[in-house]
Amino acid sequence: MNQIPTVTLDGVPDPLPEGLVVLDVREPVEWEHGHIEGAVHVPLMDLPQRLGDLPVGQTLVVCKVGGRSAQAVGYLAQQGYDVVNLDGGMLDWEAAGRPMVSENGQQPRVV
Repeated sequence: MNQIPTVTLDGVPDPLPEGLVVLDVREPVEWEHGHIEGAVHVPLMDLPQRLGDLPVGQTLVVCKVGGRSAQAVGYLAQQGYDVVNLDGGMLDWEAAGRPMVSENGQQPRVV
């Protein structure tokens, strides 16, 4: 098993640095309830078909707790992407009070 490049929330600058791409690999219903503003949404299962949709650059990959994003990082690193997994995922992001937006007009939250 290759080592997955991983960062905890403590290692993620607030606000996020200019040029950092955030890739959210959660399911659409999770995305609608709350996500990081400006993030790119590609569900994990769609990733192979949608590689062309991904911006180039250093990418922080997130899911709910860090499991799916770790899978995505492993896959994307093999494809030559500069990616790092957010350990603790959106749950840690939300718990730390980091900003989120929702698509459903309600208070953003992680489901």
